[in-house]
Amino acid sequence: MSERRSKLEIVGDILNAIQAKGGTIKPTHLLYNSNLSHERMKLYVEELEGKGLIEEKEVKDKKMFSITDKGFEFLASFRKVKEMEDAFGI
Repeated sequence: MSERRSKLEIVGDILNAIQAKGGTIKPTHLLYNSNLSHERMKLYVEELEGKGLIEEKEVKDKKMFSITDKGFEFLASFRKVKEMEDAFGI
């Protein structure tokens, strides 16, 4: 059985999913790519919006989520921590 993801890993997965789609993603694609239930995704999205890491936008009358500059900075730091974690086998 695999280990559960930490909150930090889930946030990293959400931000990675948005970045992989060019910085803007549809809610349905975010749901699938982050591998969360709809309710859990809503909670994370609300928290990340509140912290200024992502923002909701209307693009051609469709709801989209975009990663902010602060979100890109967080993601870069998260990746450095993951690299160190992997390098030291933690």
